[in-house]
Amino acid sequence: MRLLSVIILCVLTRQLLAQNNGFPFGHVTLRDVSTSSNPADTAAHAIVLNEFGEAYFDDLGEHNLVFTYHAVIKILKNEGLSLADYALNLYRGERSREFLRTAKATSYNMENGSMKGTVLDPKSIHTVRVNERWDQAKFAIPNVRVGTVIEVYYEIESPFIWNFRNWQFQTDIPKVKSEYWATIPGNYVYNITLRGFIPLTKNENEVVRDCFTPGGGDRADCARYKWAIQNVPAFVEEEYMTAKSNFISMINFELSEVIYFDGRRNKFTKEWKDAEQELRTSDQFGVQLKRGKSIVDGHIDVLLANETDPLIRAQKTYSFIQNWYQWDGIFGIYSELGIKKAFDARKGNVGDINLSLVAALRYAGIDADPMVLSTRANGVPIDVHPVLSDFNYVIAKVNIGDKEYLLDATDDFLPFGTIPEHCLNGKGRVFGEKASYWSDIKTTVRARKRSLLNLKLDNDGIIKGSIEQVYLGYDAIDERKEIFTAGSTDAYFSKWKSDYKAVEFTGYKVDNPDDLSKPVTVRLEFALTCFDDPETKNFLFNPFLFDRITRNPFRSTERQYPVDYASALERTLVMAFEYPPDFQLSELPNKVGIVLPNGSAKYAYEVKNEGNKVTVQSFLTIGKPVFSATEYHYLKELYSQIVSNQQTDMLFKKKS
Repeated sequence: MRLLSVIILCVLTRQLLAQNNGFPFGHVTLRDVSTSSNPADTAAHAIVLNEFGEAYFDDLGEHNLVFTYHAVIKILKNEGLSLADYALNLYRGERSREFLRTAKATSYNMENGSMKGTVLDPKSIHTVRVNERWDQAKFAIPNVRVGTVIEVYYEIESPFIWNFRNWQFQTDIPKVKSEYWATIPGNYVYNITLRGFIPLTKNENEVVRDCFTPGGGDRADCARYKWAIQNVPAFVEEEYMTAKSNFISMINFELSEVIYFDGRRNKFTKEWKDAEQELRTSDQFGVQLKRGKSIVDGHIDVLLANETDPLIRAQKTYSFIQNWYQWDGIFGIYSELGIKKAFDARKGNVGDINLSLVAALRYAGIDADPMVLSTRANGVPIDVHPVLSDFNYVIAKVNIGDKEYLLDATDDFLPFGTIPEHCLNGKGRVFGEKASYWSDIKTTVRARKRSLLNLKLDNDGIIKGSIEQVYLGYDAIDERKEIFTAGSTDAYFSKWKSDYKAVEFTGYKVDNPDDLSKPVTVRLEFALTCFDDPETKNFLFNPFLFDRITRNPFRSTERQYPVDYASALERTLVMAFEYPPDFQLSELPNKVGIVLPNGSAKYAYEVKNEGNKVTVQSFLTIGKPVFSATEYHYLKELYSQIVSNQQTDMLFKKKS
């Protein structure tokens, strides 16, 4: 009886402590329900009025990790109705699993001038199995419509101490307040990282004595952390950015070490020398690199017979692996099939192909090492200590003389020394045969396009002419993929016809669609109606017939994260337009020249008129791949000027 009383007392104490944290359930006010909009963000489809989460270790289970969540959310638009549907991911291990300990929710609406609450029926909460590793606890809060305030509270219990819940202060809807508490026993050491650009309005910590007493015996103190941010704006994804996880304000936890009461220690966070050894001895990484040499030897010997130039040897080896394999579209740093099976099948994932490439280059006597990286959509890897799960891609880093080359053989359209744009993400970790090191992922390749137009307007109002578009660098890669995906040249040009229905194309030609060492050149002949009436007194003409920039990609008032183009770019247009001699250009457009600080971007636009011939030159250069948030306004103004120029027609009037 005494033991039972102690257990009951502990449970009641735990519940009382939980009730003192956060805010009480069921205290939604009439004002909350009556509010119909968010003046700070009129585009928001919902707003979090209050949000509190807490994670702590529960003595009463098998050192279970408990996560509680409590939120009050106002639905403002139809797009916010989905916030009433919950699907909570629960991890399933081989012998244990996470489960939903409790959940409750209420919707509040105004009915007949008073506030009425509708309570979630506990019987409607159900858990479904998604796959071998994941379950989902599902429930839908009833009677939710635009104007509803929903309140939800739930607790998740987990036996997996490595799965300490992260916390997102920022989501795609604004929040009045978001707060998170983490109570961690001294036995458990976590690496805690804060991401994002919004400053914390609360950042406190305290020691809680004897908070962890597993089994009622040994005792440990806890560190309790309290973080909060008030008036959190919605995160808005804009163009030219990497993974939003790099910028959203959030707290991340990673288990580093467990210290047992008898003094034993179990380290979970590795040092780089541990990660090096792990990859070196991995059957799917280091072992495959060694096996790969014997698999490609016969092919490489024949390929490189009598060739001594190391650059040519590397280029030929790269071309062989690139043409040998078909990529299955799957990312990863490890060889999924094994190099032998992948080589025989001539198909594999990124690890299969690019580890084969490293092995082949090494066999050819080239200084080559694998570089693991995280793609742009995957986020930036932690660099202070190794987290191999942060990496989802592997390429080859080659050193020839004093030059470095980054190679990826998964893509048939990549020239030697060019990697896909999705790999241009900060830096990667190079794993040499003796040690590893960080290396910046840089490229001198640009996305470049030149457009040359020759046009002549007849008296009948028909413009006849030609355009030659030259694609270089990443633009050439993209255009080659367009041609290949279309299946034929005719099908490729059908897309031009579809995109520019007002233009009548009469001929076309493509040069160098298969030669990766040369630019792709597309030539088109066409006709276009400028005006219908031969007796017209004036007409309008816009030189940007193709690829016109019609809107500014930078629309936010402020931007707190960098602008990332992946690579530098260039856009050039040169046009000659001959018009009937009985017309004249009404007004010569102003010459424009804009240079951003340090020459990081440039835009020039100039129109000249001699006799009855107009020449137009337009140049845009984005000279570096990444711009800081402080440079955002310069870019925004630059594009505003570009849009204004490209939207403005030139007026031609018949001479009197």
